Amino acid sequence: MASGTFRAGDLTAIIGDNAAAGEHRAGYNGVWSLTHRREPANLFVPAVAGLNFEHIFDGSRFDADGRGRIFFEPRHAPMTFRQVSKTEAELHQPPTPTFHLESWTRFQLVAPHYVDMSFRCRPTQHAFAHGYIGLFWASYINAPDDKSMYFRNGKLWQQLCTQQHNDESTVRHRDDKLELRFDERFPNCLFRNYSPLRFDVPFYYGHFREQTAIFMFDRTSGIRFTHSPSGGGVNAQRQTTNPAWDFQFLIPRYEVKAEYRFRARLAYRPRCGRDDVEQEYRAWQKAIAK
Repeated sequence: MASGTFRAGDLTAIIGDNAAAGEHRAGYNGVWSLTHRREPANLFVPAVAGLNFEHIFDGSRFDADGRGRIFFEPRHAPMTFRQVSKTEAELHQPPTPTFHLESWTRFQLVAPHYVDMSFRCRPTQHAFAHGYIGLFWASYINAPDDKSMYFRNGKLWQQLCTQQHNDESTVRHRDDKLELRFDERFPNCLFRNYSPLRFDVPFYYGHFREQTAIFMFDRTSGIRFTHSPSGGGVNAQRQTTNPAWDFQFLIPRYEVKAEYRFRARLAYRPRCGRDDVEQEYRAWQKAIAK
């Protein structure tokens, strides 16, 4: 079994591994579909996914043949789906062929409108050339009218809607001084290109039709936000592109066999104002601090 359907509160989700099934394309894992009681359209591009584990990178290794088996290693390496309960699933990826990284991702639907995600990984070999581990997740949004991501920096709200793919695409925390090394031959990509904008609170949100999607994280350390205006391809019916609202988790130094983890929450609710967005984040932070 590659996927399962889960319901809690107002949400219905299909969660699955990187196998193909029906219109869902092989290689895309995570939340294949997310719908709300008030919005039957999938938040995510139906053929792909959201909260999709997309890249493992070290700034050195890539595909000289262009096949993407290294650049998109989580798409190609074996992955298994397990239903934990009526509202929870786990994806497990054994040590991957290139980077030898083992990982576990749990998704749980929580009423009234939350998808909780917890990720943990374990490097099993010294396989990262520059000493850091780079991990990247993509959420391909289904042709929203507003492609922007919104987040806070100090007293100001910031808006990011990049003009083209790989253009000033990654936003760092205001205290993020980590300089990732990349070989000269390493290809251009979203996580190499930095926006001049910075964030200080670890959440961002966007609008989909009459809904708001809020992506929240349990830390600022190692977290970066990334945007593409067209990462999810083209929606011909709506005559626009599908943006990607992405994020990264960076491990600056690692030890073999040690475990590294973070938690995230996606709140998907009827469209709300910024006070409500901040309240969602504060409530979750209070809950996970107990």
